[in-house]
Amino acid sequence: MAMATSTCKSMLLMAFVAAALSAASLVQSSPLQNNFYGSSCPQAEATVRNVTEGIIRNDPTMGAALMRLFFHDCFVRGCDASILLDPTSNNTQVEKKAIALRGYDAVNKIKAAVESACPGVVSCADILAFAARDTAVVSGGFPSFAMPSGRRDGVVSNLIDVLQNIPSPIFKLQELINNFAAKGLNSDDLVTLSGAHSFGQAHCSFVNGRLYPTVDPTMNATYAAALKTVCPAPGTGGGDPVLNNNRVTDPNTLSNQYYSNLVTGKVLFVSDQQLMNSSYTAAKVANNSADAATWMGQFAAALVKMGGIQVLTGTAGQVRKYCNVVNG
Repeated sequence: MAMATSTCKSMLLMAFVAAALSAASLVQSSPLQNNFYGSSCPQAEATVRNVTEGIIRNDPTMGAALMRLFFHDCFVRGCDASILLDPTSNNTQVEKKAIALRGYDAVNKIKAAVESACPGVVSCADILAFAARDTAVVSGGFPSFAMPSGRRDGVVSNLIDVLQNIPSPIFKLQELINNFAAKGLNSDDLVTLSGAHSFGQAHCSFVNGRLYPTVDPTMNATYAAALKTVCPAPGTGGGDPVLNNNRVTDPNTLSNQYYSNLVTGKVLFVSDQQLMNSSYTAAKVANNSADAATWMGQFAAALVKMGGIQVLTGTAGQVRKYCNVVNG
């Protein structure tokens, strides 16, 4: 049994490495670089990893929260940590006012640890990227992989940018493809990164349209009935309860379980089910459901690719002392 387990781990690692190699070519064409802080703050990535691991072990739901923060940050104005900025008297409508997200206190805790080690060196944008990578390792059992860095922090945050850039949970397939294409990501990246819906939480209001007044016929009937016991019909005064994205297995584990759920109609969002609406994306879903190791490698590569969206580097932007406010 031990030999079989060892062989399985070796095969997983080999498949992961093979699928993740494409990330290396992305780095070559990117202004970011691996081990950017090797001289200026050699303990930066280890510090982020250690604090992130502690946060997730103390509260396993925080893995998905950190991953979602990274996605929202990158898709709005590029990976510039603008999602972290608090409202001010001059700008009350910042990105974080658009939708309730978790994890801000966790990022502040990570930043404080990094600042203690290397004041004024490591950007909040890079901390978000490292924390997302470390989440995949802690919450998903991924082999560790390089996350290029060198991002700088932005000084602008506008609520309207969220509304114009974040894909809606009711998007149809072509809208999703177009949304990702606008960020330099393709349909493969769309299917691969959607696997992040294997963990995390959502409010009933995001799924009620598939339950009421009638159940979406693409949703598993038994699954829908279970959702309706948690999510009250709109207008009945039942509030807006929180659901686990994955109601089939562990809701705090990043895994390819999402794709098996999708094939059987046990996913929450319209945008999830839409991945079954073309032969190409449906085939990718089936492959990801059957091959965890290859999906993990592809997810790592797609996360790196997403982390390069519209980055600020060089002298652009700044390195914030506190992630929730611009310097000065």
